[in-house]
This record gives sequence, C-alpha cells and structure tokens, in this order.
Amino acid sequence: MSNAAHELEDALALESASSHGSLAEVAFTAADTFGSMLAAYRRKGKLPSSAPLAKMIRELAQQAKGNGKKRSKKAAKAAVAPAAWTEYEKLAIQNAVARGKSVYHITTAIDPHCAMPIAARQLVLNGLAPSAEVLGARPEAGSPASTQRLELLVASEKSADQLSALCRIPTVISSVVVELVSAAEPKTKAAAVLAPSQNVPAPESGDEPAPAGKPSHPVPAENILRVDAERIDSVLNLVGELIIGKSMLQQAFTEFARHVPKEALRGRFSDAMAFQSRVLSELQHSVMKIRMVPVEQLFRRFPRMVRDVAKQCGKEVGLVMRGQETDLDKGLLDVIAEPMTHLVRNAVSHGIESAEERVRKGKPARGTIHLTSYHHGNQVIVEITDDGAGIDAQKVKAKALEKGLLTPEEADRLGETEILALVFRPGFSTAVEITEISGRGVGLDVVQTVMHRLKGSVEIETRVGQSTTFRLKLPLTLAIIKALLFRVEQRLYAVPLNAVAEIARARESDVHQVQNYEVLQLRDRVLPLVRLGCAPGSGEKAGSGKIFVLVIAMGERKLGMIVDRLEGEEELVIKALDDQMVATDLISGASILGDGRVVLIVNLPAIVDRHSKFRPELGDSTISGILLSHADRKNLREAPVEARS
Repeated sequence: MSNAAHELEDALALESASSHGSLAEVAFTAADTFGSMLAAYRRKGKLPSSAPLAKMIRELAQQAKGNGKKRSKKAAKAAVAPAAWTEYEKLAIQNAVARGKSVYHITTAIDPHCAMPIAARQLVLNGLAPSAEVLGARPEAGSPASTQRLELLVASEKSADQLSALCRIPTVISSVVVELVSAAEPKTKAAAVLAPSQNVPAPESGDEPAPAGKPSHPVPAENILRVDAERIDSVLNLVGELIIGKSMLQQAFTEFARHVPKEALRGRFSDAMAFQSRVLSELQHSVMKIRMVPVEQLFRRFPRMVRDVAKQCGKEVGLVMRGQETDLDKGLLDVIAEPMTHLVRNAVSHGIESAEERVRKGKPARGTIHLTSYHHGNQVIVEITDDGAGIDAQKVKAKALEKGLLTPEEADRLGETEILALVFRPGFSTAVEITEISGRGVGLDVVQTVMHRLKGSVEIETRVGQSTTFRLKLPLTLAIIKALLFRVEQRLYAVPLNAVAEIARARESDVHQVQNYEVLQLRDRVLPLVRLGCAPGSGEKAGSGKIFVLVIAMGERKLGMIVDRLEGEEELVIKALDDQMVATDLISGASILGDGRVVLIVNLPAIVDRHSKFRPELGDSTISGILLSHADRKNLREAPVEARS
C-alpha cells in the first residue's frame, strides 16, 4: 500500500498531470484499492492485487511527462515581473535570515482549467503552512489577477525542490518557479526581489522586531467545538423536561388564579412566568440549531455514486446539486441517507435512458440528475429529479394487475396519483431483468417505510418521456412540536399543528357514502373522510349529532378526520414508543401534559396510507374506528362512562 501510494504521489506531482483525461478514474481506483487493502489487513485475509492501479499510474505519468514540456514553455511566456515588496516585508526578510532561515520567492501559475481558482490561493498556503513562513503575498486576495497567478515570499529551512513539490497541486497549479533570496547577495537575487533596491535599516536594539510570517490579513482562530451527538441529545431531553415543567407550572398558576382572583401576587407570578417562557423558548431554539447540519454532508457522497452506477449501466449521467446549505436535523440526515441512495440509484438505472435512445428522442446524450433541498414552512423538502423517460402509469397498472396487487375493477377506479403510489408496494418492480442495481426485489417500499417512521412523506411527479421527481418532505425536528389535541372515544390524541389545514364543523347527517367511503361536501369540493372512532348508531339523534372534522393536508391530497371533541393547542415533547408498548403504526409517539395526562401522537402518513389501501369489499362497510381494535370497541360500548374516562 505504501509503495502504491508513493507511486501515485510521484505521478500526481508531475507538472500537467491534471491534463490527463482519466485523472479522476485513477484517483477513485486508488481510493478503492487502498480501502480494500485496509479491509483485508484488518480481516487478516489475502491482499488484493494492486497491478491494475500500478498500470493506470504508469499511463498517467507518461501522459503527464509528454505534456510537461509544452506547459513549461507556455508558463515561461506568461511570466510577469516580480512583485515589489513593502518595507515591512523587507524587514521580515532580514529577520528570517538572521534566524538562519532561507528566503524564497515562489511564483505559481493557476491552471486556467481549475474549477475553483478562488480557492487555489488558500490551498497553496495550506500546503506550505507546516514547512514555511509566509512573509508576503501578491496579488491581493480578491483581485482579478489573484485567479491567474500567486507570488509568495516565504522563509523556510526546506530546499527549493521541496517547496516546489508542496506547491504543485494537481488540477489547481499548472507551474511553479522557486528562487532563492539571500541577504548576503543584495546585488543579485535579493536586488531583484527587493526592487526598487534600497538599504534596509536594521532594527534598533530597543525595538521589538515584527513577527516574521505575519499575514497581511489576520487569520481568525478556529471557533468550532466538536461535541458528541449523545451529549446534544441529552441536553435536548433536559430542555424537553423543562418545557413539561413549564406546562405544569402554567397549569398550577391557572388554578391558583381561579381560586384567588384578587391576590396581589398574581401580577408578579404572571411576569415571572412570561420571562421563564421566553427564556425557555430561546433555549429550545438554540439547542435545536445545534442539532442542525447542512445537507451538504449527505449530498457529497452522491457524485461518486452517480459516476459509478452510470459506468456500470453504460450511461452518461451528470449530477447537479442545489441547496446544500439547507439545515436539517442530524438524526434525520442519518436516517434518510439510505432512501436517498436508493432513489438516486433508481434514477440512474431506471430513469435515465441510454445515450443512443436519448439522441433518438432529441435529448442530449448525457443525462442529468438534480438534487435540490430547500425549506418550505416547517418542513425541509429534498427533491431527486432526472430528465429521463418518466414513469408510465399504464405500465405500472399493468404490472400491478400481473402481480395480483389490484383487481380490474379497482384499477378502473384509480386515478394517476393512486396508480403511481403502487410503486411503493413491497416487492413491486418494473425492471425487466435482474441486475446488481435493479430488479432485486428491494423496491421503493423501503423509502416510504422510512419516511413514515420520520413522520414525513414522499411524492412522485412525472411526465412521460421528460422527467421524474421524487419529493421527500421532512419535519425540521422530531423532538418538540406544536400540536392540536382532540378526543376520540374519551381518549386523548394529538396531531402536528402544521399538518392541519383547517377545522370544520358538521353534523352526522352531512356525511354521505360514495362507493362505501364516507365523504363530506366542504364548500365546492368533496372531502374524503376517515373516522377515528366508532360510527354512531341509527336514529334521528345520531343523524343530528355534531362532529368536528380536521382537514389534513398531505402534499396535494386532503383528508378529513372525524373526531369527537377538540382540546386546544399544546407544545409537546415527543417520547418514542417501542413496539412492545404500541403494536400499531398509526401511533408515532406519546407526550406528557402539564397535569400528568398522557397524549398519543397520531401518525398521519400511516392513516392516509391506510385509507388509500382500504378495500371496502373486504372489511366493514366504512373505514371507521381505525385507532381502535374490535375488542376496544366492544369494551367501550359495554363499559360505563366513568370507566371509559
């Protein structure tokens, strides 16, 4: 491994190595080979062969040597006059020589094909930092000329060749010239560098010499502190407990004010409560921000993945990323890595056509995948878009009929959105042949399962022959939410407030049945309903009963949830529940109110999914009481009211 790494380093250090077209291929192959070697060493197994890598390195070195002579001639023609240094920099030269260091004048030319010429200056300075002191730099940072060349005055104990090797950065620096400046030879090199030639006064004995290597702009100290994620989670849990304590205190104060309405201390208590509430809110927001990280940490893995998968499929695919600075909860970022990987691989293997087919359709031979992230309200949206063939709803329907996922009657009733949602069924795949990438029985159901667990959703937007977009909608955080509380069958539940589009009042007589589904005429549209509790009995009294309908917005779809009574809004701290406590996916967590009551948080994506998959002919006449088992319903009907509460 050491030998292969040194060979690669020597090849990359050669001038114009960046001009070789397969430089990225060599670098990726080297990274994979080194990783395989380390893995084999840890397992005490047989080391993989490095012969393919050695062959690629030799080809890179030969190509670089052939281009080196041409580039050196161009660099000589593009040479410019040396920079004129200030009095401070001349004094720094004298001080460096007095300390026994050699002073060099380094001239570098920035590669015209460099993708980020602005960063070249910092890369060179970082490379020299461990071995040399920078006494001066020209041209000034930010000037137009700074993207073309860089001149440095450095003091070091290293040789000129060693400094030259440190400055040679492949694909960034095209040429390097290092000249020795000696204080004992003021009429030769020093005279050229110190132009216009002047006598540099020695510092007086009483004066403190200026520190050599001081940059023209002070570099701020690094202000980053690495903290283990578990410590942040612990602080967040404590903040959650404080919020519960605040709710308890608010409840006690409300009861105190009710019993003693004329107490003089009420005003002081109220002011103290308001101050505490404001400080706790700021503390909560600060801790939340600590957990937020840019999605760039996740996006950075996809350029290599797209390149490798495209190569396996024999396609030409590029990747465009936008919104990498969007912040997302660290816990969410780690969990969505697998779904996004699956979607990106699908976009390359299923979405993008071959180069020949794209040209035949009038498209560019090279396909493009866009990764985009942005904030939308209280959600983070992540989109994976390809300019490929799109998803044909008719083919999806035919495949679902072939696999027995639908009956012909059901298929006729489904719209395009419902048909596209079939791709999230377990085991569903439209792949014609099984390969390493697709057709392995691991479908998009993995994506939907993870999104439901995160209380998020996934949508598909497609145009046949043009593009497909998978849109992931995620909450900003999973720790603390604003929630709307309601009762169903004397039990207390909550839903995230940002998912409730509106609250409607209606009567049981306003609820109608269409094809065994309950619906409500809400203004100018028909709203499908889902009943969380038991349906009322027959009779005039049942038809005149008042109901509350929570209109839930999940993407472009809207669904009404029938509840018995509203309880108000609360700020809830989500507590996770394991499978032993709650055996249904319709409950996503629980919370504790200020008076000690436990409230269950409803998993809205699971309820919407249950409603969309419901088949009336296989079960009850309506999808009612989905939060209650049949045993629960029987017990609630037989138990007295006091026992129910």
